[in-house]
Amino acid sequence: MRRSNRIPHPSRAALPTLTLASTLAATLMLTLAGPAQAAFWAPESGGSPNADRIHTLYTVVFAVGVVIFVLVFGALVYALVKFRARPGAVAEQLHGNTRLEIGWTAGAAAIVLVLGVVTFALLPGIRNPENSDPAGWPIPASFQTAKDPGLLPPDGKSLNIDVNGQQYAWRFVYPDGDDDRTNNVVAVEEMVVPTGTAITLDVRSSDVGHAWWIPKLGGKVDALPGYTNHTWFKVPLGKEGVYTGQCAELCGRNHANMTARVRAVTPDEFTAWLAQQKADLEAAAQGAEAYRAEQQRQDQEAVPDSADGAATGEAGTSGDAPAPPTTTNPEATADDAASQR
Repeated sequence: MRRSNRIPHPSRAALPTLTLASTLAATLMLTLAGPAQAAFWAPESGGSPNADRIHTLYTVVFAVGVVIFVLVFGALVYALVKFRARPGAVAEQLHGNTRLEIGWTAGAAAIVLVLGVVTFALLPGIRNPENSDPAGWPIPASFQTAKDPGLLPPDGKSLNIDVNGQQYAWRFVYPDGDDDRTNNVVAVEEMVVPTGTAITLDVRSSDVGHAWWIPKLGGKVDALPGYTNHTWFKVPLGKEGVYTGQCAELCGRNHANMTARVRAVTPDEFTAWLAQQKADLEAAAQGAEAYRAEQQRQDQEAVPDSADGAATGEAGTSGDAPAPPTTTNPEATADDAASQR
């Protein structure tokens, strides 16, 4: 019996079943991958203008990709159905189509060109900070601490915060511009910012590689030892709340516990929070100073007692008691004299 080498093809009755099974499988995979979806098909947005522009760029790329997907797979399905194997049919041999080849090459180049133009049009708004809103927090001149003017908004005013990653927490320092770093406000795990205000971040690490990422406030930024990266965000007025994120780079066995939080409050609430933090720092400094003064006082009080004890000991040994007799070993004395000669 002759064996056929033809690949069996599904019947028309089986095609709907296969299509339904494939759709269900794809839906199940997307559902199980929910935590990695962000905003399902694009990064989250709504918390900052740069995040909104990233979302817009993803939308444009996704729309172009959907059009290409429909055209390519539509043509593929059409070819599979139209030119499927039939008894007695002989396939026509083709040797290329110059116009078709030029057309799809030019079409691909046009698509890449459009995507490039859109990307470079949106990129400055993603990378460069924008000015604070008129109703935003009035940033004091002492808080304008970015060393490179290119990292500041056009008006040169931003609230600059140092973001330091360490296993397994984030530390936030609010430099106030002076040389005394001990009076800088420090927060751990939760950053507090005012709405309507341009926030610039200096991102670094003190141990291993981390990645700062609050999805609704912009893209990921690497936090690397010995190197400082920069990013920015601005939470719009009226969108106060808590924005959560996660270290986006494997940094150790407790990487999953290294979460990040940004609490956006009104400018007035931020002023009150900052004043409270400053007051707590001053109270802590005064308490430490009082403790040191008390320790110094106790040390000084202990000094006379020690001196009296030392004097008493000297008096006890310097009385009229005779000195203990000294014994001399003649053999040892002779040996010493011989060694000196």
